[in-house]
Amino acid sequence: MLIGELSRRTGVGAHQLRYYESQGLLEPDRGSTSGYREYGEDAVLTVLQIRKLLDAGLSTQAIAYLQPCLSGTGPDLVPCQETLDLLNGRLQGLDEQIETLDRTRQALRDYIKTTEARMPEYYCPDEAGQVVSAGSRPESK
Repeated sequence: MLIGELSRRTGVGAHQLRYYESQGLLEPDRGSTSGYREYGEDAVLTVLQIRKLLDAGLSTQAIAYLQPCLSGTGPDLVPCQETLDLLNGRLQGLDEQIETLDRTRQALRDYIKTTEARMPEYYCPDEAGQVVSAGSRPESK
């Protein structure tokens, strides 16, 4: 099948399929004499596997490493320690990002709470740095 057909069957754009090729994740059949990219039926499964791993937050480099371990359309991988280490490492990275985001969110909430508590009405510095009340502040344009 040509790249357009593979794109239609997988819902992945031709440009993205070419990117997968450039990353070594997808290979057209070598027997093509037409000069066009031709793919076998197995390419559909390969693309679907790539999409699921990308959705799981893995990089194309990690996917290339895991590709020999893939089986089926689901999250099925041949069990080996290196695979588990890679997946656990990615999960740990996500957990750290979530912790950082939680701290950032709490810091923003603290600023909002403190600022709201100190505002009897609505005070804000004007362009000259003078504090003005909402009643005397000119309308913003």
